This record gives sequence, C-alpha cells and structure tokens, in this order.
Amino acid sequence: MRIDVISREYPPAVYGGAGVHVTELVKAMRRDIDVKVRCFGSPRDEADTFAYEVPAPLADANAALGFLGTDLEIARDVEGADLVHSHTWYANAAGNIAKQLHGIPHVITAHSLEPLRPWKAEQLGGGYRLSSWIERTSYEDADRIIAVSGGMRRDILRAYPQLDESKVEVVYNGIDLDEWQRIEDPDAARELGIDPDRPSVIFVGRITRQKGLPYLLRAVRELPKDVQIVLCAGAPDTAEIEREVTQLVDDLKAERDGVVWISRHLQKRDLMVALSAATCFVCPSIYEPLGIVNLEAMSCGTAVVGTATGGIPEVVEDGVTGRLVPIEQVQDGTGTPVDPDKYIADLAAVLNEVLSDPAKAAEYGKAGRARAEREFTWSRISEQTQEIYRKLING
Repeated sequence: MRIDVISREYPPAVYGGAGVHVTELVKAMRRDIDVKVRCFGSPRDEADTFAYEVPAPLADANAALGFLGTDLEIARDVEGADLVHSHTWYANAAGNIAKQLHGIPHVITAHSLEPLRPWKAEQLGGGYRLSSWIERTSYEDADRIIAVSGGMRRDILRAYPQLDESKVEVVYNGIDLDEWQRIEDPDAARELGIDPDRPSVIFVGRITRQKGLPYLLRAVRELPKDVQIVLCAGAPDTAEIEREVTQLVDDLKAERDGVVWISRHLQKRDLMVALSAATCFVCPSIYEPLGIVNLEAMSCGTAVVGTATGGIPEVVEDGVTGRLVPIEQVQDGTGTPVDPDKYIADLAAVLNEVLSDPAKAAEYGKAGRARAEREFTWSRISEQTQEIYRKLING
C-alpha cells in the first residue's frame, strides 16, 4: 500500500513535537510500506519527500489562508495513494480535500486542538477562526483520528462531541532509543554554560502559553540558591510572551547566579548532554497532549517533574519515574490554573523534594529509561498505525 503523509513540520525544519513524531513514524514505517511525505517549506533531499511553499499570490495573505493554499496543491498531488494521513490543522485540510477528491480514507493524528489553544488568536487573528473551522470539518469527515494519549482522546471527544467515539483511537508518541541515550560529558556541558557539578533543573520547550514557562520562572525563585536553572527555550509565539519571559529571567538573574538561558536550537547531542547533566527535567505545561520531550528526558535517564494534565500522567509514573504536580484548571480551553499561586507553590515544592534527594532522582531516571524502552518504541507505534491503515483500506 502507498501512504501519503502530510505535515507542516519535517526535517530539517523540525521545531516541535509533531515534527519529531512524523519524522520517526515515517522512518519506522518505511521499513515495511511505501510512504510518501508531503511537507511545507523549502525542498528536501530525502527520497519520496516533496515540499510545498505557500502559493505566491497568497504570500502576503493571512498565514492561515496561505496554509490552506498550500493544502490545495498537496491534495492535488496525493492522487494514486491508498490512504492519506495528516498531522495538525495545517495539513488536515489537504488530507480532507484529498479524501473527497480521490476517494481514499483519511487518517488524522491529533497533536493539539484549536479549541484548547485560544491564545493562538494572538498570532493568527481572524486566521484562528479559519484554523478552527479547518480542524473541526476535517475531524468530522476523517475515517480515523489517532490521539497520542488517552488524555488527548478525552479532549477530542469533549471538544467535538458530535464525533463517533469508535473512530478515535489511541496510539502513543514514541522515542528512538538508539539515538536518545544518556551522555555524561562534563566538558561539553561546560561549553553550554552548565556547571555539571551543581544540582540543576532543566526546561526544554518553545516559549508559548501552553508550555507554562512563566509559572516555572516564578516557582524556581523558591529553590535553593545553589540550584542551576537551565532554560533551553526559544521560538516565542508572540512578542508579548517573549517580553514576559525575558523580564522574568532578568529578575531571576538579579536574585541568583546559575540561570542559564539557551535560546538557540540545540543539536541533539548537545541536548542529550544538557538533559543528562540535570538533576531533573521539568515540564510545567498547562496543556500537553503527551509531550515527547518527557520521553527524551526519560531516555537520557533523567528524573521528570511534570504537571498532572493531558497525557503527561500516562508518561510520567508518579513516584516511579518522577513526580506529578497537581493542578486544578479553568475549563475555558486555556488550561489556566484556577489558583495560579497554588500551582506555582506546588511546583516549587515538588521540585524541591526531587532536588533534595539526588539518589532518589537518579532512581527515577533509571526507571524512566526502562519505561521508555518498554512502552514507547517507534517499531511498536509503527505496527499499531499500519494496522489502522490496513483495516481502513480493506474496508
């Protein structure tokens, strides 16, 4: 069978969890079946991979309209595929239109949901209404929707109650355990500005509302002064949140040393060095369908502290691979804590607990690596995804 996979994010322009997911899933599936990738952006050198720029007449239009124009060109070229599989709303219109045009099944993998990211209106303006419409109609027409966690499945059915529950299945994100390893390299850590001899907590993620970085920056003020704060954070969603984070970091630096902000994109080895040097990794997200970065930290044998929201509790086993931070959230789609001060205090308390017992943190890290090896391999995820394809193609 020939499967056409559509994604905005794909190497070398991989800057988020969806791009990592598509990259690794395609690599695993190509061992068994014919997979063509249709992605956004500049041309790629990879075989059976085709890239599409925004059509010239739409280059200056609202960004969402430009993506829709790209989707139309992709949908045309899907002809000949047995099934089309799209990732995120950027690509879902291409999959939905290809389904209608070529009479083939359409599978969607949900990595996030527009109704649960209302702050996107800050970026897209009226385009947020367009992206929301694309997502809703594509979900309604899809033959199968893959949620990357049970929490994500519940979110999908809550956001789109009109969907047939039987067509929403769970297939987890995964991690390449051959590539992601613990690397203890003190000299390389120092080159990144990290002191490997000090306890440290590390954050890795984009500067966006859903990642909860401002809450973390307030919480770490309650950590001992000898603890380093390592922030691998870049690609701000808006100028507003960039200013907020910058001010919070500046305030921290005025109070304590050991605040390391790496805003550039790190190569994989450097990221593994940074994760391996940390006492614990923290994921303060207020919205997180699963969080591949949690799996990356676990694969490096690093303890994980994460918010008990979305799919995080399905990855982080509380008291075994790390700790979960309780949160009560406003049910308006933003994920905002009902009591932000309480969430910040709870986050600080859990971080202090883990940092105060390095031996226990090391145990969490070893258990995390073992859990990743047991539950989150790409070969397993590829098999589950191909089984969904076969069922749809065979009717």
